[in-house]
Amino acid sequence: MIIRYLTQIGRYFIMLKEIFNKPTKWSYMKQLILKEIDDLIIGSLGIVSFISFFIGGVVAIQTALNLTNPLIPKTLIAFATRQSVILEFAPTFISIIMAGKVGSFITSSIGTMRVTEQIDALEVMGVNSLNYLVFPKIVALMLYPFVIALSMFLGILGGYMASVYGNLTSSDEFITGLQTEFIPFHIVYAFIKTIVYAIILATIPSFHGYYMKGGALEVGKASTVSFVWTSVVVILMNYILTQLLLSS
Repeated sequence: MIIRYLTQIGRYFIMLKEIFNKPTKWSYMKQLILKEIDDLIIGSLGIVSFISFFIGGVVAIQTALNLTNPLIPKTLIAFATRQSVILEFAPTFISIIMAGKVGSFITSSIGTMRVTEQIDALEVMGVNSLNYLVFPKIVALMLYPFVIALSMFLGILGGYMASVYGNLTSSDEFITGLQTEFIPFHIVYAFIKTIVYAIILATIPSFHGYYMKGGALEVGKASTVSFVWTSVVVILMNYILTQLLLSS
């Protein structure tokens, strides 16, 4: 079991190296990148916006309902919402959701090409199939921080709407809470995590799709395995980056 996992990890890093060998002509690559941006980034904005807005509202409501001590200021609602959304919810929780949506899409699309021998056809034509298929996804997901920035904004906006219009706190108290003890590096920390997650979201699902074997049934199994491993690696990297960047 351990040997198999080590073999898989070794093959994964070999794949990363091969992605950048023998690049596809820019005239073709440009169209591939634009298509991936549409599929992976723009196509995800709807679900990310919906989840972010309402989760931000839920965080604010739950914080307010637990403030039973009258000595605790209402500004803590906004403070807790801001910290939860910026530090963990937007970069990490959204990335796990994207592992299901984007990761499964990548694995199934590449896996289908493997099953239908389209990848073999690319190799016969002298095309570096890894560069052709995976590199555009990596470039497209470099725009992933913009998705997370939108998630942060909508999460805090959802918290504001739930707090103010739910009569949990006033608008001035919420804005004061947002500004309380704000540390700009937390934004930098969140975006560093986001870039790492973007690379994970592009490469691990591609790995499982590219090296899968079998038929149509195995495509579904590969998508499931891809989601599990992408989520596991995202959580592990979250722990490692938090220790490296925030521990003093």
